[in-house]
Amino acid sequence: MPKNNTNENFQSGAGLIRYFNEEEIKGPALDPKLIIYIGIAMAVIVELAKIFWPV
Repeated sequence: MPKNNTNENFQSGAGLIRYFNEEEIKGPALDPKLIIYIGIAMAVIVELAKIFWPV
């Protein structure tokens, strides 16, 4: 009767996570708050454009 060894799955998964954590970040490092602020600003700009330039 074969044993199901759950430790093998965990170790291989942990190695994969470790591999991806060690990769270099190739893009610019942006603060997550900045992304939220840019999204809010874009929404305001779109809404103002709807008001000032109705189609």
